[in-house]
Amino acid sequence: MLEIIKSIFFGIVEGITEWLPISSTGHMILLDEFIKMNVSAAFKEMYLVVIQLGAIMAVVLLFWWDIWPFCGVDNYDKHYVKNKKIKLLDNFPFIKQDIFIMWLKIAVACIPAVIVELLWGDKLEATFYNYQTVSIMLIVVGIIFILVENRNKDHAAKIDSIAGITYQTAFLIGMFQLIAAVFPGTSRSGATIIGGLMLGMSRTIAAEFTFYLAIPVMFGASLIKVIKFGLGFTGTEVAILLSGMIVAFVVSIFVIKFLMGYIKKHDFKVFGWYRIILGALVIAYFVLR
Repeated sequence: MLEIIKSIFFGIVEGITEWLPISSTGHMILLDEFIKMNVSAAFKEMYLVVIQLGAIMAVVLLFWWDIWPFCGVDNYDKHYVKNKKIKLLDNFPFIKQDIFIMWLKIAVACIPAVIVELLWGDKLEATFYNYQTVSIMLIVVGIIFILVENRNKDHAAKIDSIAGITYQTAFLIGMFQLIAAVFPGTSRSGATIIGGLMLGMSRTIAAEFTFYLAIPVMFGASLIKVIKFGLGFTGTEVAILLSGMIVAFVVSIFVIKFLMGYIKKHDFKVFGWYRIILGALVIAYFVLR
């Protein structure tokens, strides 16, 4: 029971930090210092990745009609397609053209991270998964957030819709995501949002594309970790994993709604300052403990 309570805390932190551009990895490392889970090292390594599935299911739920590429037969789906003026493919009238193309662009954006993860994932994790890298990247990316927002202050966004994202832009965002895959503490959402802002996206579109891009990335990463761990879960391990995922799912719903409302009126600089402060605290904690 105690381990499930600990898992609930991890789920809360995951649900908050996965979507806010403040690095879930950095927070998980800190949380792990104070709340030690009595599980094997192999299970914890898998758990800290697979718990993200709870967070990603919140995206699937909240944005279902914007990400599901097939046109169903129910009245609501037909009304949605008509109201949003979504085009259907000529030869395949059950496929929503814009959403189908969006997924092709997301696939392109995933290419850099997939290649690096498959070839060097374990080696990179062993090399860079430490508080030094996390704290440095927290601070560096925080500074970049502030600089990018200051630069964009008097510039109108060039891309204000998902359809406006080109394949080239999608690939470049994938390169930003690659930085997060290599250096923990960067924040996957933080890196892709910064990339989107630098490439001329509005804050809302940069955040939305980040959410959508997370779906295949997190499902893929979780699948790899589960395959490596195996399916020999104990009953306790299943309870720990499910409790963390469910909590992450519920918390993520509120956090995503908050973020989408917040960025309509505010910029990302507050998250940049938060990252800088957190990075300094991480360094101070590990140096002085």
